[in-house]
Amino acid sequence: MSPVRLLFWTISLMLPACSGFAQTQKSVSHFPIEAPAVPAEVRAEARSVPWQNAERGPVEGLKVFAREKSGAVWLGSDEGAARFDPHAKFRWDRWQYFYGRRWLPGDKVLNIWVDESGQSRSVWVRTEKGVSLIEWRPMTLGEKAKYFDERIEQRHVRHGLVAGSHLRVAGDLSSNERFSNDNDGLWTAIYLGAQAFRYAVTHEPDARAQARRALQALMRLEEITGVPGLPARSFVSAEEPLPKSGQWHPTPEGKWHWKGDTSSDELVGHYFAYASYFDLLADDEEKEVIRKVVSRITDYLIKNDYDLIDVTGKPTRWGEYSERFFRTAEGKYEAPLRSLELLSFLKTAQHITGDKKYAEAYQDRTRRGYADHVPHYRRWPGGGEINFSDDELAYLSYEPLLKYEKSSRLRKIYLDGLRFTWGQVRSDMNPLWNYISVAAGGGRMTPAVREESQRTLERIPLDLIEWGVRNSHRIDVQFQKEKDRHGYLQLTEVLAPDERAVGKWNSNPYIPDSGGAGHGEDDGAYFLLPYWMGRYYDWVK
Repeated sequence: MSPVRLLFWTISLMLPACSGFAQTQKSVSHFPIEAPAVPAEVRAEARSVPWQNAERGPVEGLKVFAREKSGAVWLGSDEGAARFDPHAKFRWDRWQYFYGRRWLPGDKVLNIWVDESGQSRSVWVRTEKGVSLIEWRPMTLGEKAKYFDERIEQRHVRHGLVAGSHLRVAGDLSSNERFSNDNDGLWTAIYLGAQAFRYAVTHEPDARAQARRALQALMRLEEITGVPGLPARSFVSAEEPLPKSGQWHPTPEGKWHWKGDTSSDELVGHYFAYASYFDLLADDEEKEVIRKVVSRITDYLIKNDYDLIDVTGKPTRWGEYSERFFRTAEGKYEAPLRSLELLSFLKTAQHITGDKKYAEAYQDRTRRGYADHVPHYRRWPGGGEINFSDDELAYLSYEPLLKYEKSSRLRKIYLDGLRFTWGQVRSDMNPLWNYISVAAGGGRMTPAVREESQRTLERIPLDLIEWGVRNSHRIDVQFQKEKDRHGYLQLTEVLAPDERAVGKWNSNPYIPDSGGAGHGEDDGAYFLLPYWMGRYYDWVK
C-alpha cells in the first residue's frame, strides 16, 4: 500500500459512519487503477458530454461525467475535477474544485462514478495516474476536533511543545519527524488556548492535562535561558540534531540548546496563553506559578525600558517596545502594533498578579501616547504593507486587553482600532478574528458572521499535509491589482480552505499558488482555537 493511500485510508476509517448529522467532512483515498477495490464502473470507458451551462466553472474543457440524486453534477477536465451544485446558497458550495495531490493522484480526469448506495456519498475519480475515492461522511465539528487532538498527540508534541512536523517521505506519515520550529512558543500558546477553552466547555480531564503540559513547556522556555524574564524561541536536547538556522545557546550543563533572538510573536503567545490558562482552568497553586513567570517577563521588559534584551546585551530583532525605538523610521511604522502588544502585556500582568506596579506602568505608557498609537494599525498612509502575521499578533493582543480594560475612554480608543481592523480582515472569513472581534465588543454575532465562521471551520481539510496548491490557472477567480508584500499575485476573494494550501492564520489566504511538496504536516491547532472559543461563547453548536 502506498504511503499516500495509507494516509487517506486511515482518515476514512476514522470518520464515523453513522447518519443524522447536518455536518459532513470530505475524506479521500488513493488507489492504483488495478486495485480490487476500484469498481468496474470506474475502469469502464467513460461516457461524457461537454459542459454547456452558462456557468463556466473553475477551468476550461469541463465534461459532464456523473450526476448525484440531489442534482449536483460531477465534471472532469485535463486540470482536475469539479462538483457543481445548482441549489447551494453559500458560494463555496456551488462549485467545489479538486486539483493537486491533496485530492487527486493526477490531474487529467478520465472518468467519474458516483455511488450513493451507502450512508455516505462516494465519488470515484479516475485520472491518468490512479484513482481517488472522495467521500462525504457525517462528522460533527466536535468529532473533527477530537481527530485533530489525536493527530497532535501522535506526531506533534516535542518536549511538551506543539508545532508542525517534517515528513522524510512526501505524504508518508510514518516518516514523521518532530523538529524545532522558529515560533514554537507561539504555536504552543495557540494550542494551550484551545485546550483551555475546551476545558471550560467540557471539563474533560485530558483537556486539562494537555493544557498543563503546554503550560509547563512555555514556562520551560523562560526558565531555560538562565535569564529571568527572557523566554527562548525553542529548545532541543543535546541528543537532537542542532538546527542550522537561528541563534542557539547551550545550557551550562550541556544537556540542552535554546534558541535566542526571541520575537514579539513569542511574547504575544506567552501572555495570551497565560491569560487563557489563568482565567479558564488554573487552580490556586497554578495561579501562583503563573503569577511568578508573568512577573519575571514583565519586570524584565520594564527594567530594560520595554525592550526585550537578548543575551547579547542588545534588543532582539522584533522585541523593541521603547519610546526610543518608536522615534526611528521603522519604529514609527511599527508603533501601532507594538503599542497594542505592550499594553496588552501590562494589562494582563496587572490582571494576573494584582500588583499595582503594572497598573502604574500601564498608565504611564498610555500617558506617553501608546494607547493613541493603537487605532492606527492598518491605517498607514497609502495602505501600508499588509502582513497577515501581524494581524495574528494584533488579535491575540486585543483579546486579553479588551477583556481586562474597564476604562470607557481607553476602551473607546481600542475598539476604534479593533473595528477598523475587523473591517479590513472581514473578507478573510477567519473564524478566530470574527470570534475575538465579537467577544471583545467590536461588533455583533450576525447570522452572516456565524455562517461564514462555521463554513470555514467545516472546510479546513482533515489532511493537513503541506501539499502544493495551484489556483492561478482558474477562470472563476479574479486578481487584485496589487501584489502582496512578497510580490505574489492575490485573489479578490478567498477560496475555501480545502482548495488552498494549508496555512495558519498568519499566512495570506488570498495567494492562489502556495504550499510545499508534501514534506510537512501542520498540527491543526489553528482549527482547535476558534472551534473551542466558538463553543465557549455558544456560537458553534
